[in-house]
Amino acid sequence: MSIKTFQELGLGAPIVKALSKLNITNPTEIQSKTLPLAMAGNNIVATAQTGSGKTAAFLLPIIARLKPTGKLRAVILAPTRELAKQIETNAKSFAAGSGLRCLSIVGGESFSKQFQALRAGVDILIATPGRLNDLINRNAISFKLIEVFVLDEADRMLDMGFLPQVRQLIKHLPVKRQTMLMTATLSKAVEKLVFELMRDYVRVDANPLTTTVETLTQKAYPVLAHAKTPFLLALLKEQPNKTFLVFTQTRHGADKLVRILTANNHQAVTLHSSRSQSQRNAALAKFRSGRARVLVATDIAARGIDVDDIAFVVNYEVPATAEDYIHRVGRTARAGRDGAAVTLVSPEEEFTLESIERSTGIKLERLRLKGFSDGRSEKQILLANEINRLRAMQARSYRPRA
Repeated sequence: MSIKTFQELGLGAPIVKALSKLNITNPTEIQSKTLPLAMAGNNIVATAQTGSGKTAAFLLPIIARLKPTGKLRAVILAPTRELAKQIETNAKSFAAGSGLRCLSIVGGESFSKQFQALRAGVDILIATPGRLNDLINRNAISFKLIEVFVLDEADRMLDMGFLPQVRQLIKHLPVKRQTMLMTATLSKAVEKLVFELMRDYVRVDANPLTTTVETLTQKAYPVLAHAKTPFLLALLKEQPNKTFLVFTQTRHGADKLVRILTANNHQAVTLHSSRSQSQRNAALAKFRSGRARVLVATDIAARGIDVDDIAFVVNYEVPATAEDYIHRVGRTARAGRDGAAVTLVSPEEEFTLESIERSTGIKLERLRLKGFSDGRSEKQILLANEINRLRAMQARSYRPRA
């Protein structure tokens, strides 16, 4: 009989009760596969797409394993501040009533306050690589009692250039520990890191990268580059009560777009690496509360935003890779909700988008919004759609690039 509830996975009543209060009753695929192995103490390498529930897959076994002592025994490493904060929020919710102390420490926040929080006692620590290494170098933290180490979003961690910091942290970890590595793609670089972290482990695969949920509608709109901003304004007018997460390639582009949206009476905020942590927190709080219905972000947010009911993800510019596309659109249509992903593609971006379609096997129908065009006739658009359909039928299964 297939596992359908968390009780059948062996989680204790307090955890099941905490999950029930959060309206989480049935495990996802990655959770069903990972939880029994993790609770048995196995080292794990898990691949799962964004939005698949992998955060609970590694948090729940840790919470089930630890008793509250106020001594650091579990460390979770995340690539971005937003993701670390999201994991902390989930950890506190899942551990409600357990007495376990959960804390996140990230760059851009007061070091002294974080040091004081550590001194007060913590059982589960979530951190970004730079700040955690800083604390180690200042002798402000000890890993002697660590029982579990989690490396979340390992592929993103390496893409962002954190490999030296990760290697430095590994040196301080006890040899006897449980290690869990979570990743969306298992590239050669990630496989090499796995070898450095552990020898014996169990592979868990769920929801390959090319899978997008059935409730997600994906469309592409051919439009000239200079007309993208007017197009977005028209789309916002057409959907007056919907929330939008808009992705740009650059920080400058995000700031410029927010200024234009604000000038057109749209409540918009921005999120990118040049913003201070307090500015990031304020932007996310405003977006979550509905005081801003448009969040313009760079890819720093693709794996770190956990906001309920985002109606539209808009690729203002075509993302550079298939992985980036999947992670961007994974911010909507979560937890069974409906959602839409819209990609604005200029003629010079068509080749990149076609490459993404070939890699993922996803066919994006080219549509038009009244008043906007990329210069092609309706006949040319129809021909392009037919070519894409044939390509999708012949597309190879996606394989992460080496």
